[in-house]
Amino acid sequence: MRHSATPVRALNWILFLMIAPPCACLGQVTTPATGAPSGQVLQPPQEGEVVWFGDEKPPLLVQPGQMAEVYGVSPVAPQMPGQTQPQWGTAAQRSPWYWQWLPDTLTFPAYMASGRESRMGAVWSYEKDHGWLWDIALGGHVGIARYGDDDPDLPYGWQLDMEGAAFPRLDLDSDRQMMCTDFRFGVPLSVRRGCFETKLAYYHLSSHLGDDFILENQGYAPVNYVRDTVVWAVGLRIVESLRAYAEAGYAFYYKGGSKPWEFQFGVDWSRIRPDSFSGSPFLAVNGRIREEVNFGGNLTAQVGWQRRGEGGNLLRLGFQYFNGKTDAYQFFNQHEEQFGIGLWYDF
Repeated sequence: MRHSATPVRALNWILFLMIAPPCACLGQVTTPATGAPSGQVLQPPQEGEVVWFGDEKPPLLVQPGQMAEVYGVSPVAPQMPGQTQPQWGTAAQRSPWYWQWLPDTLTFPAYMASGRESRMGAVWSYEKDHGWLWDIALGGHVGIARYGDDDPDLPYGWQLDMEGAAFPRLDLDSDRQMMCTDFRFGVPLSVRRGCFETKLAYYHLSSHLGDDFILENQGYAPVNYVRDTVVWAVGLRIVESLRAYAEAGYAFYYKGGSKPWEFQFGVDWSRIRPDSFSGSPFLAVNGRIREEVNFGGNLTAQVGWQRRGEGGNLLRLGFQYFNGKTDAYQFFNQHEEQFGIGLWYDF
């Protein structure tokens, strides 16, 4: 098919080489599905010609400066030698930022191995000096508003959240006696862009001794442990599934043995895209340092299997090792070493 046009012959040659299938250089067009010739012979374009391919009616024209679908393949931008396709987190793959209410995902997720993050969970562990313990988390962490994109797994933008949980501890060697319960409520403001994420947050935490424990331990005085804390944290995604983080917290109101400064840091290795039915492994390590125990603290390590669903919901089952000053703040100055199994669910 020929049309009157004025492009120079050199431009037609360039266009021919860019869009013709490799077999066109041999003067024959091959149908990808069967490998059989289509019967159409391609000749080098002459000056003033426009080349088209395929059997569509009307024919699909290829004008200089345009790219067309050939054999049903969508057009793609030309790629220079050595150039790679955009990786995760690049602007080319992301939607514009806009306001969203009650987003499904978080821009700064909870630390996987931290014992005082708001989630649903339970750890059954053996403490070498005490016996069997059952530590429970009853709560969650949800998004309130976001100004950002709508990526379903790793969103960018500013986000305001709300989080809260109760953390009861039961003594399995004393008929599941309620030893103590810690309560937490917080409001984080976070932002993520590229491989960096950061958080500025406030949280309140208080600890209460269990009634049954008081009745059976008449000489044990409750501790009125309270913290109102401002937190700043940063996270770095070394690769998509591996995050390193560090956090500093300062309590502007505290009592019951609590002191202002606390720090925590760690790494989380966890697939962030939805898992297949079989799931995937995870690994998490968290360290905490607290001024109230002379800047000592604890170390927690977890390893196991996870199943991440649509919207970021995460179910994990694994082993946990804990060593250091306890996370149960009624006994904040006691040292514990625990081995156990845990089940955790993050919204």
